[in-house]
Amino acid sequence: MSSFKSKPNSTHHPAVEITRRHFFGKTAQGIGVAALAALLNQDSFQASTRASSNGGSLLNPNAIPHFPAKAKRVIFLFQSGGPSQLDLFDPKPDLAKRQAEDLPASIRMGQRLTTMTAGQTSFPVASSKYKFIPSGVSGTEISEMLPYTQQIADDICLVRSMTTDAINHDPAITFFQTGFQIAGRPSMGSWLSYGLGSENKDLPGFVAMVSGNGGQPLYDRLWGSGFLPSRYQGVKFRSKGDPILYLSNPDGHNSSDRREALDLLRDLNQTHFEESLDPEIQTRISQYELAYRMQTSVPELTDFTKEPESTFNLYGEEARKPGTFAYNCLMARRLAERGVRFIQLFQRGWDHHSGLPNRISSLCKATDQPSAGLIQDLKQRGMLEDTLVVWAGEFGRTVYCQGALSRENYGRDHHPRCFSIWLAGGGIRGGQVYGQTDEFSYNVVENPVSAHDLHATMLHLLGINHEQLTYPYQGRNFRLTDVHGKIIQPWIA
Repeated sequence: MSSFKSKPNSTHHPAVEITRRHFFGKTAQGIGVAALAALLNQDSFQASTRASSNGGSLLNPNAIPHFPAKAKRVIFLFQSGGPSQLDLFDPKPDLAKRQAEDLPASIRMGQRLTTMTAGQTSFPVASSKYKFIPSGVSGTEISEMLPYTQQIADDICLVRSMTTDAINHDPAITFFQTGFQIAGRPSMGSWLSYGLGSENKDLPGFVAMVSGNGGQPLYDRLWGSGFLPSRYQGVKFRSKGDPILYLSNPDGHNSSDRREALDLLRDLNQTHFEESLDPEIQTRISQYELAYRMQTSVPELTDFTKEPESTFNLYGEEARKPGTFAYNCLMARRLAERGVRFIQLFQRGWDHHSGLPNRISSLCKATDQPSAGLIQDLKQRGMLEDTLVVWAGEFGRTVYCQGALSRENYGRDHHPRCFSIWLAGGGIRGGQVYGQTDEFSYNVVENPVSAHDLHATMLHLLGINHEQLTYPYQGRNFRLTDVHGKIIQPWIA
């Protein structure tokens, strides 16, 4: 790195070697300040567009929202591991006649297999042991394993034609959360926080919660901000102790002590910012202040004692137990009520390579009632119309069996070619089934939908043109949908 020597000053300090970084940080009219000004203008633009959406007077054709929004917030119920569409949402009754027959090569078409089944000498068809029940006025067929979801059949848009490129968990989950299979991009919630900001100054704009034991590991980067400023990253709520780390004051200290310490820390950080001009320092200051305000807002948020018994009748008794999916669903409704923009629930345990019937039964018991209860709760409160709820995993499961096969027991491998998800509220037209798979639920034959299409449609419902929500990084403008994504108009009411 090049450098130059400064002349000794009047107090006879020795010469100081100044690097480019030091020069740019110290020179008031240098390139570093110009770059900072660009960043501040960008942040100012985001603040201005958010102000505009709340009645401000900004005259900017690209102001967010770009057009009237149908949804104000998103609750994403992510089912980590890959739920079996064949046993839950995509009925194929004729497969019972093909039980244990080898999957035709004309259906598989030499498609990629995982290392877990690539060595199998045969690929025997495993039909679902579960019945599918026509539900609601729409008559949508839903598995007997999901009796509560059957009750909301007319509120949901069931998509049977999702498809993805990733065949293994981590890249597939990363792709669903960030629009890219390789880690490092901002998550959905971070993009939304960046575009729309927060509606509540005392709570984060983006919250993540995890439930379920075992299954695939879930890393904090899945709700991270990537290359966006870190103030847009998700805040993880924990199931034990304080919902957020360091929420309580240390032993022997009160709120006044904490306020005094934060004031001192703010002054030190401000001094550091004036020297280095690093925008992340301002983020740190604002996050410390948010943490202080959350000492009041979070205890009230997590106090369920004022919830009536009718609430727990909707979500189930497990909603009283922190860390369960039911508890997190109820927490999601309370966060939505308080203006949190993006609420991400992760339920682990859907990776059923063997013993699927027994294992999927326990997962359905844990998630079916609270998922449906959330929809019913939002609906009766008048919130479903502007809250978009999405239920999805990262991929589906194969029609052929992995391991030993019997009518009562079987396993299924990862299957990216087709799987099912559902959406409700926030401008979604309920009571419909979108897309279709072949007779083996192996390939999409009508209306394929990618994660990019889902993201584009989500942003559209929030009043955002997915091609215009961009961020400059490493010489190009990045976006959640990368260079892809189309809006699925038939989903929209």
